[in-house]
Amino acid sequence: MSQNEIVHAFAGKHVLIVGDVMLDEYVWGKVRRISPEAPVPVIEYESRSFRPGGAANAAANVRSLGGNVLMGSVVGADAQGRQLLELLQAGGMDSQGLFLAQERWTTTKTRLLAHHQQVVRIDYERIEALSDQREDELLTWVKNNIQRADACVLSDYAKGLVSVRIAEEVIRLARQAGKPVLVDPKGVNFAKYRGATLVKPNQHEVERVLNHEIRAEAELMDAGRRLLELLEGSAVLITRGAHGMNLFRADAPPVHFPSLARNVFDVTGAGDTVVGVVALALAAHVDLEAAAQLANKAAGIVVGKVGTAQVTRAELLADS
Repeated sequence: MSQNEIVHAFAGKHVLIVGDVMLDEYVWGKVRRISPEAPVPVIEYESRSFRPGGAANAAANVRSLGGNVLMGSVVGADAQGRQLLELLQAGGMDSQGLFLAQERWTTTKTRLLAHHQQVVRIDYERIEALSDQREDELLTWVKNNIQRADACVLSDYAKGLVSVRIAEEVIRLARQAGKPVLVDPKGVNFAKYRGATLVKPNQHEVERVLNHEIRAEAELMDAGRRLLELLEGSAVLITRGAHGMNLFRADAPPVHFPSLARNVFDVTGAGDTVVGVVALALAAHVDLEAAAQLANKAAGIVVGKVGTAQVTRAELLADS
């Protein structure tokens, strides 16, 4: 199947996403002077915008590529949570699995930008695990909706939602239903992702898990082998920024995909784009190598945009 055919096959596929959603806020302005109060720039406010972030950005990428989203998460019953809910609904995503909880804060990342350059980022969040009741509600929603999905994504941003129980149960339910499941991991406990079809860490996350810096090709190959052993056969896609991506599978030689980025303005959310493309490709029964190759192209496109962004069908179809 050509890349053009793969992208057309995305249309109408359903991806169930469970993970840490957040609100990305952008405050845009200009800098003309330094503050007399402290050696910091004064930003003259021009505009403000909001975008879905974290797992919600992966969902937005699925939608922009023609897929349908079933979004499962828990956010605060605050103004930020309600705004995020409105963004998802406006984007045409099924957000019935997005639960509002009085006891939680909605993670919000506020970025101040001047002349398209980020000056500072403010994180509003409180990281804590879900209560047993909230986990039960979320898992019940997954059980009731997994059959509607063509693929499943577990997007772990280490904000407290993807506990060992949530990870293991979502993966078990997906496998039981015969659905491919892709994990975007965080933290050092990768064992909780065992059984997934594909686990997609970046190189820094791999170095943390293995407690070893990757400086040479041989060390990368060894890291891939060790992750395959740790994950008991789940395929591994390591994203490496300017160095592209490397795919490791138990039954095939490793494959390297060189970066296709022409201009790099902002790497924010590039991993979410990779997740969205691979999830849709798995939903369309595309093999992992072809899925990773297309995701590599998508990542090269999205890093040329400012802020949390998505790749469109038209962009992926160009030059396919």
